[in-house]
Amino acid sequence: MITKNVKIFLQIASLMMVLNIAIGAFGAHGLRPYLDEYGTIIYNKGVAYSFYNTLGLFAIAFMSYLLPESTKLIKGYYFILAGILIFSFSLYILSLTKILWLGAITPIGGTAMIIGWILVFLGLKIKG
Repeated sequence: MITKNVKIFLQIASLMMVLNIAIGAFGAHGLRPYLDEYGTIIYNKGVAYSFYNTLGLFAIAFMSYLLPESTKLIKGYYFILAGILIFSFSLYILSLTKILWLGAITPIGGTAMIIGWILVFLGLKIKG
């Protein structure tokens, strides 16, 4: 039986994947005339980190199915989700606006993702 958390995790990950595809396609096609080489690199870095960590969100959903009592997995999931949003969206906005101080926000998202993955690691601790 699928738990409420697993269902929510899978739904969020699915929506994040839709967002990743749409943002990636928009950047590749709709924003091409507006982004210079540096902006394109920054934008694509945001897409890449979001995409790979979203795949991780799917993996965590399945892990939480196997370990439904692991609160660290749940916390890790949300840290990673927040990290994706902060990291990637700060890069998207930076690439479009060239507002350099946004680069100072990006590491907050990266740190949240790191904390999230550490929590996932700790949440997989198996007794016995």
